Amino acid sequence: MAQAVTTAVILAAGLGTRMLPATKAVPKEMLPLVDRPLIDWCVDEAVAAGITRIVFVIAEGKESILEHFRAGARVETALRETGNQALADSLAAIAAKAEFHAVYQPKQLGIAHAVACAREFIAGQPFALLFPDDVILGRQSCTAQLVAAYEATGGTVIAVERVADADVPQYGIVDPADDGNPARLRRVVEKPRLEEAPSRLGIVGRYVLSETILAHIDATPPGKNGELQITDAIARQIAAGEPVSALRFEGRRYDTGRPLGYIVANVAAALARPELAGPLRERLAPLLKGEEPCAS
Repeated sequence: MAQAVTTAVILAAGLGTRMLPATKAVPKEMLPLVDRPLIDWCVDEAVAAGITRIVFVIAEGKESILEHFRAGARVETALRETGNQALADSLAAIAAKAEFHAVYQPKQLGIAHAVACAREFIAGQPFALLFPDDVILGRQSCTAQLVAAYEATGGTVIAVERVADADVPQYGIVDPADDGNPARLRRVVEKPRLEEAPSRLGIVGRYVLSETILAHIDATPPGKNGELQITDAIARQIAAGEPVSALRFEGRRYDTGRPLGYIVANVAAALARPELAGPLRERLAPLLKGEEPCAS
């Protein structure tokens, strides 16, 4: 029987350059999706998969992420002092979602390097790996789907979706052995040219990595710019004959690391809220027709 997946590593050490100047002083993971930070949505997805321990990999200047998930924050205390217990309780519930830890990535040396920074929390066990840039909305947590697939396969499972031909060189592309879901992989190719891509299935920011991944990261030589890539470590798992599978998950992914994707994700998340959907449609309709917007 496969080990239970109870820990998630959430990568939050990036510079957020695609969202500047908004991310000059505010971590991109703390930008709001409707009325909650992006990283809060990521945590909820992990918790819905049975995760009880969250490890943030952060960089200097991103301490506000930790403050968001800390019990007894200043605003919570102020609310209690003014008698707003209900709102204070809702903030306290954020800290109670899971057991939270943080490690620092001192220098940007690749995703695999960031994962290795969390070694003390993940050594010898499988764990989920999430990128907050990718917001995945659907009826079931994407991470929960990956955990279920891991329990069936006993090895690393990667979330994938079909990408447009023009986008293939921007993704890690998988080579499935068959049409199953999950499907065992023959190889993974990092950002191939279209004519060299083994499929149109691109890797998105969700994984369950088996307990051998740290050993393969340690054995992986640095690549371009001295970075350690997680796809190279996963390729070593495949080469070693370990089970590595791709899962075509159910749900819709939004790349909130880019302005357009971020805007669309906010609209999609708001439309999923009954109290916001109707008023939002009313206000969007004239804008989409090029008319003057309704009063807010």
